[in-house]
Amino acid sequence: MAAGKATTTLKLDETLKERVRQLAEARQRTPHWIMREAIADYVQREEAREAFQREAMDSWRAFRETGEHLTGTEVDAWLAGWGTEDEAEAPVCHE
Repeated sequence: MAAGKATTTLKLDETLKERVRQLAEARQRTPHWIMREAIADYVQREEAREAFQREAMDSWRAFRETGEHLTGTEVDAWLAGWGTEDEAEAPVCHE
């Protein structure tokens, strides 16, 4: 076994197992490769979701503590200028 890798058993129902096999065949890959890629993609997506949720909660806590914010209108106006001659620095938060 290669260093840093471990074997894990995964139980699939026959229908899903066959779908993985067919996809692997179509992609000229092994079912093992398909499952490893699927798990890696899932973990990456869920880690990003967790980071987003943490950032949102941190922002909510900061707002509750300071009251500083931007309105949706302010953010929309700022974003509308992106990539144009009118592009400006981010607006300053206020209470």
